[in-house]
Amino acid sequence: LKHVGLELSVPEQYGYAALIGLVIMVTGKLYINTIKHDPKADKDFNFTNVERIFGVLMVLTACAMAFAHGSNDVANAIGPVAAVVGIVQSGGEVASKSALPLWVLGLGGVGIVIGLMMYGKKVIETVGNQITELTPSRGFAATLAAATTVVLASGTGLPISTTHTLVGAILGVGLARGMAALNMTVIRNIFMSWIVTLPAGAILSILFFFTLKGIFS
Repeated sequence: LKHVGLELSVPEQYGYAALIGLVIMVTGKLYINTIKHDPKADKDFNFTNVERIFGVLMVLTACAMAFAHGSNDVANAIGPVAAVVGIVQSGGEVASKSALPLWVLGLGGVGIVIGLMMYGKKVIETVGNQITELTPSRGFAATLAAATTVVLASGTGLPISTTHTLVGAILGVGLARGMAALNMTVIRNIFMSWIVTLPAGAILSILFFFTLKGIFS
């Protein structure tokens, strides 16, 4: 966290990590203890009470998924902005490293929240309900796997897609139940969108660049 003015030694890093983990563990344990075992709930589905516990645990993995999303996808979005700000602040000189002002980080955070509010509903519906049937335990496994993958990639500086990673994780929990558990029509549409968006993004960026160049040159 040097770029935001917070520099911790290695022992401090491990200490804070252990403290935060302990607080989360105790909080989660206390909340899980409030869930009462109901034998009648297992009448139709043998693991209803287990799924109720995973429903609580999914709150933690959802937070981890949000953290992972911010560490990679938001970083991808504000990377070019940080580079442009660095060029402007240096008087037009291109530097190998760009400073990262706090307002740029805030801009990325605000942007992701507004985007979720305005257009996130349809994507939530597709990922959450249309690929395969998700239970709390399956959702826990998928979000934990996706968050771990994305954070590891962020730690090594690899820009990857959180969406692709999460969809892959959901496909994994679906495949664990067999191909019949997957909605192949939705999966085909998702893969087609992945194929189309790469050249579409490249073509649009070229068009925007030459349009702006023609206007301001």
